[in-house]
Amino acid sequence: MACAALFLLAVAGTAGCGGRATTHHKPGTTHQQASGSVGTLLDTQDEAGHRLRQVPAKGAPEVKLALRPDSEDGWNLQLEVGNFRFTPDSVGGAALAGGGHAHLLLDGRKLARLYGPWYHLSATQVPEGAHTLTVRLYADDHTAWAVEGKPVEATAQLTAPAPGPAGHDHATPGAPAPSPSPPPVRAPAPDPAAAADRTVTIAVRAGKVTPAPGRTELKRGERVALRVTSDRADTLHVHGYDKELPLPAGQEATLVLTVDRTGLFEVETHESGLVLTQLLVR
Repeated sequence: MACAALFLLAVAGTAGCGGRATTHHKPGTTHQQASGSVGTLLDTQDEAGHRLRQVPAKGAPEVKLALRPDSEDGWNLQLEVGNFRFTPDSVGGAALAGGGHAHLLLDGRKLARLYGPWYHLSATQVPEGAHTLTVRLYADDHTAWAVEGKPVEATAQLTAPAPGPAGHDHATPGAPAPSPSPPPVRAPAPDPAAAADRTVTIAVRAGKVTPAPGRTELKRGERVALRVTSDRADTLHVHGYDKELPLPAGQEATLVLTVDRTGLFEVETHESGLVLTQLLVR
């Protein structure tokens, strides 16, 4: 009987036939630091409070940062990594050798979490003047990879130009100013959730999720709309699909997603680290 029970537990813990389950902690809780055995967990922390996970220099993760001006807006950033792979579907799990994600920092302030080698940095994110960009590699349990007590990271210098000059006034001297045209009548913006098969409405206030996090069951191929309102600025992230959505403070934001993979996928916030719901796709 004991063996049969263990077998049933093992089967229940696996994902569906289309993908790997990505549940790492209970709904409504923050990330818990995993007790991974990779490297040595140091008491030293980075400026965001993440502990360093030190590994030997030989075979350690490596990263280089290159940036190029974008012809329309801002810059395109490329991360060249070695002995490292991006693992967006297992963020929040145990630290695995050579896996994880990256943080992008501007003058030491975190701008974004990166799950791939490319990122577009908008000009609106960078004030005028000279700045230092930093990319730092992290394990899945949010500890920072380190060698000889220093985080594995790369930096690049960036100078943001001043905003373009305002347009010139070509009005004829002494001529009366033309009457302003009435503002155009704008049609209301379409509801992004209108074409969804299911809509999940969630509110985050004072670190609490309403309604209490649970599971949203879906069929493969359905479209789900995640309608979220947060009382503080944050970022919504759907594990396993690598989908993100900025959450402006006090404003409703909606992410529409077609669930084309089976399994159990967490929906969480980046900054507060709260699980909002779990998508169970069959």
